[in-house]
Amino acid sequence: MEKIKMNPIVEMNGDEMTRIIWQMVKDELISPFVLLNTEYYDLGLANRDATDDRVTLEAAEATKRLGVAVKCATITPNAQRVEEYKLKKMWKSPNATIRAALDGTVFRTPIMTSCIKPAVRNWKAPITIARHAYGDVYKAAEYRVPGPGRAELVFTGQDGVQFKETVYDYECAGVLQSMYNKDSSIEAFARSCFEYALSQRQDLWFSTKDTISKQYDQTFKNIFQRIYDAEYHAKFKTLGIEYFYTLIDDAVARVIRSKGGFIWALKNYDGDVMSDMVSTAFGSLAMMTSVLVSPHGYFEFEAAHGTVTRHYYRYLKGEETSTNPVATIFAWSGALKKRGELDGNTALAEFSCRLEKAVLDTIEAGQMTGDLAMLAEGENVQTLTTAQFIAAVKSRL
Repeated sequence: MEKIKMNPIVEMNGDEMTRIIWQMVKDELISPFVLLNTEYYDLGLANRDATDDRVTLEAAEATKRLGVAVKCATITPNAQRVEEYKLKKMWKSPNATIRAALDGTVFRTPIMTSCIKPAVRNWKAPITIARHAYGDVYKAAEYRVPGPGRAELVFTGQDGVQFKETVYDYECAGVLQSMYNKDSSIEAFARSCFEYALSQRQDLWFSTKDTISKQYDQTFKNIFQRIYDAEYHAKFKTLGIEYFYTLIDDAVARVIRSKGGFIWALKNYDGDVMSDMVSTAFGSLAMMTSVLVSPHGYFEFEAAHGTVTRHYYRYLKGEETSTNPVATIFAWSGALKKRGELDGNTALAEFSCRLEKAVLDTIEAGQMTGDLAMLAEGENVQTLTTAQFIAAVKSRL
């Protein structure tokens, strides 16, 4: 069989068990059918440390150049990881670094199958989380306050005019954090959400806590409303879809009572947390597509979950694991599909659709990894190892 040719995409490898799965997916499900053409960057923690994290920035710049990237799950180190990997420092989240460079919005959507019912019984259609991918706590400045003293928020304009406000007069030790965002990124976030809602013909919800954060969160709310009124109100009305804003605590209640089938836009950290909640309630973190869409036309597809550390330690002992590879497979299929769509490469785009169908057909037939087998309904559920599941998908593909 002649392999499908393609233009290059950026490939970002990752860490631990997902790195092992990454290679299995390439070897078994892609390379036999596609003449895989990637510009490779190793974002494994050891290489990020060795390059002082330059490799992450290089991968982001390559994504701007090639337009499409696929990324494996990576470790964001904490103190324990610094010791375990003997790191030079506690490097920041590679995802946050890439998102800041591309200034995009992350859209995460559950992958649904008929044999796994959502934990929220009235959810009938996927809920897509639109997560702002810039600033907030991921780019925050932090300080461990050693003792009594005054913390101040200071801004000095280019004209020399200075704003200063007391944050807190510490009477003891504590912690201090300052985070930021900017209008241009929030505007790009809003337009990405409105455009995505139009493309999906789905309602768009947006929520923050502007009653408490009267400057920070209210800026998000006001920018969304201004852009919607000026540019998107008529378009939404024509398609019969709706945009509305509500407080995040009210939105959570509405989401639980809903039937699904809409897009929920959230700030960076809110989107991080709620995407985990939504994906878990629909079945599994490993059953979630995730794509970073930049307003400049760049796309980065990734697995939305972590590196599955517990399974990796078992793998190092020579044990077989039943780690779910679906999100990793869909990251690859999403990137290949987008490459095909952008280049008019019908064969590549159609292959990606067949790969996704083979995955879903395998699960529908009762063959799945352990995380799904615990949730699946039916009498013929078979728990497979990761390698067995990939082999079953390959046989259908």
